[in-house]
Amino acid sequence: MSRVRGFEVVSKYEGQGISLPRRQTVASAGYDLEAARDITIPSIWKMKLIKIFWMIKNRHQLIENDLLDAEAALKPVLVPTGIKAYMPADEVLILANRSSNTYKRNLSLPNGIGVIDSDYYDNPSNEGEIFVQLLNYGVRDLHIKKGERIAQAIFMPYLKSDDDEPVDNQRVAGFGSTGKEGNK
Repeated sequence: MSRVRGFEVVSKYEGQGISLPRRQTVASAGYDLEAARDITIPSIWKMKLIKIFWMIKNRHQLIENDLLDAEAALKPVLVPTGIKAYMPADEVLILANRSSNTYKRNLSLPNGIGVIDSDYYDNPSNEGEIFVQLLNYGVRDLHIKKGERIAQAIFMPYLKSDDDEPVDNQRVAGFGSTGKEGNK
């Protein structure tokens, strides 16, 4: 039987009890991704963000350090899954938030969805490990335990335009990297 699409544990997590993603019901579209280790997602409100809002409301001049503090508070945490995905070249793995993350845990995927391209698999920088970007807009830090479900992954085909001519780059990393210097 030939392999077409699926999940594997990345080598640095082998033997550490990482579960391969599974669908939770017969009709589920998404495979649940779990955290590969315990991790804390800090509340955005603890990191000087309220002070910044107060300063803006009261028309105080913001200095560079204020802007850096605000950017740091709103930067998502990358949660490792210990998993990589393989698929045909004309498919993509979409990462979507779990409905319980927003409703019960105040967690969001700040980019809305994640896109894992087929050429991300086994890339040289991290072996294609899938990370989930999470932002905690709740008032308390959120502690995620290893094995907790944090996102869903959905395999999907995609279409190309009639005049498709992709740039001839090789993937060297993830998160916006296409192998060209300066593309971050």
